[in-house]
Amino acid sequence: MKQLLRLQLQVLDAPSGVTMMLQRGTQELVPPVAAAAGQLLFELQATVSYPKDEAAPRLGGPAVHGPVQRRFLYVNAGTYAGQADSGWARRAKVPLPALTRELVEQALARPDLTLQARILGRAGDGGPACASVKLLDAGWTLAPAWPVPAAQINPDLAVK
Repeated sequence: MKQLLRLQLQVLDAPSGVTMMLQRGTQELVPPVAAAAGQLLFELQATVSYPKDEAAPRLGGPAVHGPVQRRFLYVNAGTYAGQADSGWARRAKVPLPALTRELVEQALARPDLTLQARILGRAGDGGPACASVKLLDAGWTLAPAWPVPAAQINPDLAVK
């Protein structure tokens, strides 16, 4: 049986004037649920299944891309995010965690928690992040789920 797992991705230091969207499926673009001062917050749901021949839970769903052993999310920027007048056309590949059953069960048991990760939204050349990006801090961790007050997530992310 598949269950839904909440995931939250924070994009820090996104370049101003460049649209960034989460890619769902091959063409659907999902805007951030909050944005302010170069920071974006995306939220999505992934399906979780427990294949009999695999030790770890498996993530899936429309926003999850890649082969089973190397799942990831895409964050599109510029024209790839639907911004026709942008000089940028980039896509960042955000690695998804290798989950343990224990971590998934903790997240599923508490609707007030989500798995959260943070990435830099700006590449070394000053443009939007692209290619495979590194996760900041400890990678994917349990954190308060949206919609907790934005100040508990990051005071700059309050929707204005």
